[in-house]
Amino acid sequence: MKLAIAGKGGVGKTTLASMLARLYSSDGTAVIAIDANPDANLAAAVGVSPEEARKIVPIVELNDLIEERTGARPGSSGTYFRLNPRVDDLPERYGGKKDNVRVMVMGTVKTGGGGCMCPESTMVKSLITHLLVGRSEVVVVDMDAGVEHLGRGTAQAVDAFIVVVEPGQRSFQTAQAVKKLAQDLGVKKVWAVGSKTKSEADRQFIQQSLPEFEILGFINYHQEIAQADVQGKSAFDLSPEAVEEVRQIRDKLEQLAGEGARK
Repeated sequence: MKLAIAGKGGVGKTTLASMLARLYSSDGTAVIAIDANPDANLAAAVGVSPEEARKIVPIVELNDLIEERTGARPGSSGTYFRLNPRVDDLPERYGGKKDNVRVMVMGTVKTGGGGCMCPESTMVKSLITHLLVGRSEVVVVDMDAGVEHLGRGTAQAVDAFIVVVEPGQRSFQTAQAVKKLAQDLGVKKVWAVGSKTKSEADRQFIQQSLPEFEILGFINYHQEIAQADVQGKSAFDLSPEAVEEVRQIRDKLEQLAGEGARK
């Protein structure tokens, strides 16, 4: 499975991404978890130790490597550089590890216009393309509300594009915008997961507000998830109820993705 997870900031994208990664890992499956979110904290959410997490260098900050592979120094302008740098060896060299999950942090391009065509953004896009298209592991991408890391061919290699929503109009508006961006890239399988719901009324509110989405399931509000964030631990280790909810989401996701592949 190759999964991209997006949504408004603070809705619980990283919680879902980390728990899906750990869930697959607990079954003995090798997983690569990609932190493509500007607010990078996926490593901690997965359960990578604080010491190891601090050692993870975002790909966009590997200036010497980027120059070696692309032929241009990050931050340089008006120079020619390779658009298909070698990246196949990077997953084993950079990132943190928790059980069967390898976490890689992409980082934020700090030049004017994050979507610019520059050596560092080219490196990130090439790496994500390789991970989604060329690797056999389960890949989970924790994204923000944009899809600038995905080109058309890469986006079409994703098995499922999941938008996380909480009960609220701004979250719904972001979900609708993300779905349009994904569909513009040719992605047909865009589903939603409800987050931080506290009642049946919350769950119905999400379903009624997003009739164009199929809802994979809900991660209800759990105090243990908030505690995990405060303590810098993984919700997977602290909230058995949330783990079961994510397990049901994964089972439905695999059923729907399998049906789509057979059509």
